[in-house]
Amino acid sequence: MILVTGATGLLGNELIQQLITQGKKIRALFYHTNPTLLHENIEWKQVDILDIVDLEEAMTGITQVYHCAALVSFNKAQKNYLHQINIEGTKNIVNACLQEKVEKLLYVSSVAALGRIREDKPIDETMNWTEETSNSEYGKSKYLAEMEVWRGIGEGLNAVIINPTIILGASNWSKGSTEIFKTAYNEFPWFTNGTTGFVDVKDVAKAMQLLMNSNINAERFILSSETMTYKDIFSTIAKAFNKKPPYKKVTPFLAALVWRWEAIKGKLTGKHPLLTKETAKTAQTKASFNNSKLLNFLPEFKYNKIDETITRICCELKAMYKL
Repeated sequence: MILVTGATGLLGNELIQQLITQGKKIRALFYHTNPTLLHENIEWKQVDILDIVDLEEAMTGITQVYHCAALVSFNKAQKNYLHQINIEGTKNIVNACLQEKVEKLLYVSSVAALGRIREDKPIDETMNWTEETSNSEYGKSKYLAEMEVWRGIGEGLNAVIINPTIILGASNWSKGSTEIFKTAYNEFPWFTNGTTGFVDVKDVAKAMQLLMNSNINAERFILSSETMTYKDIFSTIAKAFNKKPPYKKVTPFLAALVWRWEAIKGKLTGKHPLLTKETAKTAQTKASFNNSKLLNFLPEFKYNKIDETITRICCELKAMYKL
């Protein structure tokens, strides 16, 4: 029996679908979003990963754990909850794995835990979050969550950590990374020349299984197909939707004005700001990623090309939203 946390999210949902095709039996955990994928091999359980008793009960009889559940937020107002879910929640997962003598844990971290503000050289797995190389509490929370996994490894747990870049897939396009597609579809005119890594959700789920079912232990891996500019990614999506690509460049000065205005508007309305100081700075950063470690450990693995990934996702979203 395989346990998947965050099973209704973009990555968790894709992972479960791939596991089902192999005839695997899955205990899928969710909290806020109700499941829509129903199958005889899936046992759905609503569990709060901050609830130790419920979590340990859900872990009974489990051999492998994929920990995908996390909170992604760059809103300072959510700092405490962010730390609770990402750090405390991961600590509880690790402890439950040790308690139930789970064979192996795969933890889904993020490249944010490596420190994304590094323009002098490509980011690799030897790097860690520091005050100088990260501007977000999210990155800090994922780094500290990794420390809980390493603690578990020190106590005898078999575990592997992955650090994906921005994961692209067809899901609810009003939240998460899929919102990129909705933004491009609505012909958002602004762009930056910042760069970051992108990876297909199908590739991430596939790599997770290969790592889980290997003898690889106590390692972390960057998962990134290609490094691209935000302008190119939005333009490629717009083209696939037959929409107008972005054409107005956002300067650092303009971005600073916008995030300040969003902060003021957020305080007045009580709504989460669309742009924060952290996201504004990240969008301007030219980060690149060294993805060679995974390919060296798994020479049979190959990434999908991002332009082909975008074409597929746009087709799926057109069907999903009847565009």
